[in-house]
Amino acid sequence: MQFRTQIPISKSNSPIDYNSKILSVGSCFAENIAEKFDYFKFQNETNPFGIIFNPVSIEKIFRRVCALDFYQEKDVFFHNERWHSYEAHSDLSNSDRQELLETLNKAITETHKQLKEASHIIITYGTSWIYRNLETEEIVANCHKVPQKQFSKELLSAEVIQQSIQNTIDLIQTLNPNINFIFTISPVRHIKDGFIENQLGKSHLFTALHKTFDFRLSTFNYFPSYEIMMDELRDYRFYNEDMLHPNQIAIDYIWKLFSENYIAENSILTMNEVDEIQKSLRHRSFNPESEQHQKFLAKLQQKINMLGEKLPHIKF
Repeated sequence: MQFRTQIPISKSNSPIDYNSKILSVGSCFAENIAEKFDYFKFQNETNPFGIIFNPVSIEKIFRRVCALDFYQEKDVFFHNERWHSYEAHSDLSNSDRQELLETLNKAITETHKQLKEASHIIITYGTSWIYRNLETEEIVANCHKVPQKQFSKELLSAEVIQQSIQNTIDLIQTLNPNINFIFTISPVRHIKDGFIENQLGKSHLFTALHKTFDFRLSTFNYFPSYEIMMDELRDYRFYNEDMLHPNQIAIDYIWKLFSENYIAENSILTMNEVDEIQKSLRHRSFNPESEQHQKFLAKLQQKINMLGEKLPHIKF
């Protein structure tokens, strides 16, 4: 008797290996997956402008990056003793305006270069709900705790999202026509929008994504992280204490399915080697000065050196 369902996942036609260069952008779940790439020492860059949830704000970032449209003083504002950009996460905010501008413009330059060199881009959409600045009528990526009366809250239609996704694809392909896209919808529940509103916002993302292009094309992939969380892991024991974010067990499970279908088979052995080294590096000896521990460290360093000879970009 079957007590659970399993989401069918198509294997990627262009799997990720240790020569791949990956750029991950989007919601906080993008960072969960990126942490796995970092742990296994893939060549990965994540959210250079911080966590961004909605499709239009992600499009705006790529529009700047692809055009090398640098930030100026008029693009930042002062609030609560810090300078902010409505296009970036508050993690980038700074008490010094010039330092913020330098950080933002460095992110543009580096992301432009990374995008031209990337083999894969992973875009994780979080919500269709957006906040619009009433003064400028611009959609913001982050409100930075500015009073809510200065914004209107709106639900993007599936049509607007579809056009925004297509714009994002066109911008990226202009810079890098050979890049492989992996899209996913974040399993994080945006309950601050409301329970019904969260589902409504996710549904617009689904509709827009699946209308934008044919996932049977080799350069486009859809990974069902939201569906896995909602169906295979449909229990609150797979959530953090806030009951909104997947916990480590859920993240590990989703990563397992991702790696089985999106990582090249010839990279699995290397992943196992990296995992073994990572676990050894975390080992704490009761007697660090002992001969046995010194032999352990020498053997570990030998493994690191051998892996570094094969893949020079891997650093521990």
